[in-house]
Amino acid sequence: MRHKKLGTLVLLALFFAAGLRAQQVSSMRINEVLVVNEDNFVDDYGKRNGWVELYNTSAGTVNISGCFLTDDPSNPKKYPIPKGDVLTKVPPGQHVLFWTDGIADRGTFHVNFILDPNRENYVAFYDADGRTLVDEITIPAGQKADISYGRRIDGQNEWAHLAKVTPSTNNLTLDTETKMENFREKDSMGIVMTIIAMAVVFLGLIVLYICFKYIGKSAIEMSRRRAQKAGETESGSGSEALESGEIVAAISLALYEVDEDVHDLENTVLTINKVARSYSPWSSKIYGLRSQPQRK
Repeated sequence: MRHKKLGTLVLLALFFAAGLRAQQVSSMRINEVLVVNEDNFVDDYGKRNGWVELYNTSAGTVNISGCFLTDDPSNPKKYPIPKGDVLTKVPPGQHVLFWTDGIADRGTFHVNFILDPNRENYVAFYDADGRTLVDEITIPAGQKADISYGRRIDGQNEWAHLAKVTPSTNNLTLDTETKMENFREKDSMGIVMTIIAMAVVFLGLIVLYICFKYIGKSAIEMSRRRAQKAGETESGSGSEALESGEIVAAISLALYEVDEDVHDLENTVLTINKVARSYSPWSSKIYGLRSQPQRK
């Protein structure tokens, strides 16, 4: 029972995947066809041949391997797109190019039929089942060289001859800016453009002046605040610093005088010399005796 449920889930997943793939393939469109290529895009062999461009209109990547291209309504499976080539996965909003050179063995993107400029050319793209038609187009006879037949806007319904051939890119390209062209026509002398350019330059200078002015003021204000803060700190301990400086100066001067034997000039210098005595200092009576008179 369990295996039966598992098999049912697998089959449902396969059907869902197949349906999702078919839905993605259905978003592919034949976008542009070049029948006569004389001076246009060359293939990977350096040859110029006609080509058919497909376009992915969906928001997801589409793998077109296993699908079919044909130029014969009675043979939908005329050219099977090979499987296993990573380049058959077309990203959203992108293009893929197939060369109609009739030499299929040159690679995945070389089909086995050739477009004839002398008659109408039918081109169709079929899903992998070979029965579901995804897109088809009939190119009118008498196509001119290097002028393609394609949709005016990628993926849209309107077809036309495109003087500007755009293989593997958007059919509608904007080479010029409409607004700029209108402005150039109205200001042929370039006066308005000159005024605008000068205004931009002067505006830039004014902005720079304002910026530097405020930056300078801010720097000066910050310096003033730092100086004020430093002054308050010094004034709070100024008396102690002054007293300490005077004491240090006095001590330094005294040490210098002692070290250099420097003293102040004096009017009178007293010198005390030691007296040498030959008697004992214990006999002090001699200091009270008188000298005997000298006899003649």
